[in-house]
Amino acid sequence: MTLEMRPPVLIPRPETEELVGLVVADCEELRRSTQTSILEVGCGSGAVSLALLRRIPQVRVIAIDKSEAAVSLTWDNAERLGLQHRIHVLQHDILTDPIARLLDLGAISAVVSNPPYIYTEDMSQLEPEILRYEDHSALDGGLDGMDVMKGILRLAPLLLKDKGDVFLEGDPRHPEMVKKWLEDHPEGQLQLLHIVKDFCGKPRFIHLRKQSSVL
Repeated sequence: MTLEMRPPVLIPRPETEELVGLVVADCEELRRSTQTSILEVGCGSGAVSLALLRRIPQVRVIAIDKSEAAVSLTWDNAERLGLQHRIHVLQHDILTDPIARLLDLGAISAVVSNPPYIYTEDMSQLEPEILRYEDHSALDGGLDGMDVMKGILRLAPLLLKDKGDVFLEGDPRHPEMVKKWLEDHPEGQLQLLHIVKDFCGKPRFIHLRKQSSVL
């Protein structure tokens, strides 16, 4: 799949291809339902959303990003690939914008995100070509790298269907931190299913599922 890239939108990384593969392989709802919606938080170039649309013909995607440049690029790539009829692209910041805008879009089967997850203190240690050319706001995840990730963990239970899934890409330190966060926030009804290592053997991907509200 060929994507156009424009500054300042983050260039997709190889690890994120693994995130797409994880969603395709492990999301039961996507395989069995003919009316399925995925929400991608932080769509950037549209790489994840559009790859999922190509791999899962029955799915529809809602792609959001706080960056106007990212929203515009995702839409342009969707049109170029002929996928514009199955994607809704929205400029939205989950940390500051009203949640009602997303609730109006209907129940979601899966939330997928490669959010900014670099610890602020680690930003200066990134490769020079990343620091020089990439948008820092798409990389810097705050003091613990989890600012946006925590926003997703709060938001997902409100949007997901019962047994809906959350797929996150993060820093290798984040899986244990997410475990602790879930213990401290049982009201969200999110259960950690899998921690998946990337091709370098680092724990990179986190798969969660919303527990059924029916006892």
